[in-house]
Amino acid sequence: MTVHFPDDAFGDPFDVHALPLPRPATGYAVQMLDTDTLLDRHRGTFLPVRESTLDALFSDFAEARNAAATWTRKHCAQPDEHRLAIVPASFDPVLKRHVLIYGVLCGQP
Repeated sequence: MTVHFPDDAFGDPFDVHALPLPRPATGYAVQMLDTDTLLDRHRGTFLPVRESTLDALFSDFAEARNAAATWTRKHCAQPDEHRLAIVPASFDPVLKRHVLIYGVLCGQP
């Protein structure tokens, strides 16, 4: 049985280029809430933003959403308890690491 997710299962869809951000974002990333880890596009695992081999920037929201849904189907017994969010992110070429524009998002307010 395939699990279907509502459009906002991983956050409300947004256009990264239309957001008034404190620093520019260059793509979309899937963040594990309460951590500084992002979903690597090729390995399908979460790695810290400081990991030099991390490749976490998706070109559009739909691509990030599909990756989040795929990870959730594989790793969560209860899909609605996934703790993932799609966030704006960038890559800093000087520091050679990904940047979470909003920092570490909390799962609970």
